[in-house]
Amino acid sequence: MNGFPILTIMIAVPIAAAFWCLFAPGSEAGRAANARWTALAATLVDLVLGVVLWLGYDAAGAQWQFVEHVDLFGRFAWALGVDGIALLLIMLSVFLMPVCIGASWEAITKRVPEYMAAFLLMESLMIGVFAAQDLFLFYIFFEAGLIPMYLIIGIWGGAERIYASYKFFLYTLLGSVLMLIAMLWMVREAGTTDIPTLMTHDFPVRAQTWLWLAFFASFAVKMPMWPVHTWLPDAHVQAPTAGSVILAGVLLKMGGYGFIRFLLPMFPEASAQLFWLVMGLSMVAIVYASLVALVQSDMKKLIAYSSVAHMAFVTIGLFTFNRQGIEGAMLVMLSHGLVSGALFLCVGIIYDRLHTREIARYGGLADNMPRYALLFLLFTMASVGLPGTSGFVGEFLSLMGSYRANSWVALVATTGIILGAAYMLFLYRRVVYGRLDKPDVAAMTDLNAREIMLMVPLALVVLWMGVYPESFIHPMRRDVGVVLARVDRAWPGGDGRPTPGKPMADHAGAGHDAAAPEAHEGAH
Repeated sequence: MNGFPILTIMIAVPIAAAFWCLFAPGSEAGRAANARWTALAATLVDLVLGVVLWLGYDAAGAQWQFVEHVDLFGRFAWALGVDGIALLLIMLSVFLMPVCIGASWEAITKRVPEYMAAFLLMESLMIGVFAAQDLFLFYIFFEAGLIPMYLIIGIWGGAERIYASYKFFLYTLLGSVLMLIAMLWMVREAGTTDIPTLMTHDFPVRAQTWLWLAFFASFAVKMPMWPVHTWLPDAHVQAPTAGSVILAGVLLKMGGYGFIRFLLPMFPEASAQLFWLVMGLSMVAIVYASLVALVQSDMKKLIAYSSVAHMAFVTIGLFTFNRQGIEGAMLVMLSHGLVSGALFLCVGIIYDRLHTREIARYGGLADNMPRYALLFLLFTMASVGLPGTSGFVGEFLSLMGSYRANSWVALVATTGIILGAAYMLFLYRRVVYGRLDKPDVAAMTDLNAREIMLMVPLALVVLWMGVYPESFIHPMRRDVGVVLARVDRAWPGGDGRPTPGKPMADHAGAGHDAAAPEAHEGAH
């Protein structure tokens, strides 16, 4: 596949399909049907290309693969490429998008072409974020992703959709302005906008703190971390089902991707210096969000607050500065994308039948919706972290890493797991078990063929990750070693110790050649 622009094609296919959805001729009903099938076809094409990308990626080869570079003007270039970390997140994106289109098939009846175009545009921008190798190209993709999500919430959302969409937009935009200022300084200092080069550049230690804080302001809001998380429950509650799936499944992961791509390798001294800031906020987030989730009466709000708690496991894992923690954080991101997306899908399925998300309105669904109850149970157990599911592997590795870094952090994180089991099992018991004594609930039908086709692939991948996590860890193992090699000079107790007698800068840059895997396997 050398020279084949697969990443550009993956970005271009949804954009072309979005234009066809918007401008295709025909009656209103005909354009709606055309938009649905066009969106489904485009997302499936990207899924197939993603599988080709996965199969073609060589974990023992160069760090950056499928590289495309076209100089445009000045220092700005169309530069794309993936390492193992970006590959996994791109696969998560293209896997969830057909599910979102299928979930919207019957639920969305107004302005269908515009809705499908917004989702297709979002898919292109998400792939661009994870594949961009130019700093300003990354920023354009990162910020442009706000627009389709803002429209999806603001046009197709619930009663308070305008408030939620403005809050979502303003929170995320404010942090990103600071990041742009930091990027301009970095380009002037390093003389390049190339992200792989910047990852090995040694910025002045004194400047790193300010650069770190500027990037942190953007990525912390995107994840979101406590206390800048308040936009998330409102956005989830008001967004349509597919909007919640893609928001929790992929958009939150952009924050975690920013941490591992920018903060740790580019500003290692500042990351070590501000270790306790991240750990403190993450510990508060785990306990606070879990306690708030316990008292929720709205299913979507409960799952939204659980997302805040789970993403705190990501930040804790990343800032343990050891292999188990960082690999665990990546697996938590992947698992949370699948499981939270599936849980929002479970909520949307029964909302479409009863048009309420109040937990107290349900009960006894195991009697008349057994297939739904079984799949809902699987995703609930995965969220809790049951061994054999995707949730267990990431949380276990994150806890191992946090225990090596600081036992008190591990203790608080474990408390969050206990509380997580409490609120998720509480939700499941009240919705699925109990007496089926409400006539409208008793009249609800079990999953239809379309809903089964949406849920079963998610269930299979959740089990696959839980049973054989090595297939997800293997592509990113070398790239985690590259990050560890950068942070080890500031946090020498980690797993990224350089080869004896080899300069740190040379070792950190080893990921750019084919000899890197051996070096990092030795460090492991």
